Amino acid sequence: MSGTIDLFSKCYAYDEAKKAQSLGLYPFFRPIESTVGSSVVTHGKRRVMIGSNNYLGLTHHPRVQAAAKAAIDKFGTGCTGSRFLNGNLALHEELEVLLADYLGKESALVFSTGFLSNQGALSCIVGRSDVLYCDRENHASIIEGTRLAIGDTVKFRHNDMADLERVLNSTRGKYDGALIVADGVFSMSGDIFNLPRVIELAKKYNCRVYVDDAHALGVLGPKGQGTEHHFGMVNSADLVMGTFSKSFASIGGFVAGTKDVMHYIKHKARPFMFSAAMPPAAAATVLECLRIVQEEPEHLQNLWKNANKMARELSGMGYNTLNSRTPIIPLLIGDDYMAFQFTNKLYESGVFATPVVRPAVPEGCALIRTSYMASHTEQDLDYVLEVLSKLGKEFGIIGNRDRQAELAELAHTHFGVAPAATI
Repeated sequence: MSGTIDLFSKCYAYDEAKKAQSLGLYPFFRPIESTVGSSVVTHGKRRVMIGSNNYLGLTHHPRVQAAAKAAIDKFGTGCTGSRFLNGNLALHEELEVLLADYLGKESALVFSTGFLSNQGALSCIVGRSDVLYCDRENHASIIEGTRLAIGDTVKFRHNDMADLERVLNSTRGKYDGALIVADGVFSMSGDIFNLPRVIELAKKYNCRVYVDDAHALGVLGPKGQGTEHHFGMVNSADLVMGTFSKSFASIGGFVAGTKDVMHYIKHKARPFMFSAAMPPAAAATVLECLRIVQEEPEHLQNLWKNANKMARELSGMGYNTLNSRTPIIPLLIGDDYMAFQFTNKLYESGVFATPVVRPAVPEGCALIRTSYMASHTEQDLDYVLEVLSKLGKEFGIIGNRDRQAELAELAHTHFGVAPAATI
């Protein structure tokens, strides 16, 4: 009966995490006590980190740390207000100019976080009579942005251009404006968005294109400029979004596009207008990372050397990596609790990795999400490979043709990976 349910009843009934905790399998919220290069200290023990998004390894770069400290000395520790009112620093505006130039865009707008960047831009651009075409594997921040937008959302199968054209053909005529939105590099699978084909479809069906380059910034392209530059299609997407919490060693996010569109978002996006601005140290960190990535190409070169080595070795062992061609290399496990067990065994062996379970991936498609950094040494990577070889056999994930065939079928069904390429 209406009015008789306690609002907190859902909280009392939620027991999924408690079950994993009671079994000693809970792999989240592990306290990091210190970080050194590509390693972390947790529970008093050094562990090789293969679960970080610090792709270029710049969080400990001397120039980056010095820039952050200098910004605190000059501006203090925080802005204590939104950029719209009293928190707009010269640092923010300098960052926007350099960022737009780096990306090949007219203009950029810096937000407090990447999550707010997606929420703010998508919710204010898409109106009641408009539509969002959304890849089914998009990041949660995009999903939240589509929920805030008052227009409709139509989903298409992950990176499936035939399915995208199918939904465009059947629904595009129902709406005024249209925006195709997807990750440039998908954060769980490491898959790269098929931007060339999307641009063709966008022109055919009169759509705008929005690319979330959170995991492509600092990674793809000759100088880490992202998905457009990776494909040699500079300024082909109408809007590019990105975060600073990964390759650029800080916190914050941005949206980049034409001056008129950035001006509109600046004055209409509530998550921008009513959130405190990026702290001075965070903005200064990103500015210095932008300079370093262009002046010291060895970081990007080391990243790809390490990523290519791990992709080659892990596939050679028999792991199903979903054919990832980025520094995000998932290891397909299948069962959620097996993924938890596997993660804990890695942790006990001195390797810090993270499991990915539903709803981030389809049920029965749990992954160990491994990711690699420019700062990993050969010794780090060889040790990780030794541990993964041992545990893969122990869990029957590698060296077992029946299990590998089963995982290959999962990869094909849920991630669109051809079975023959994964065994």
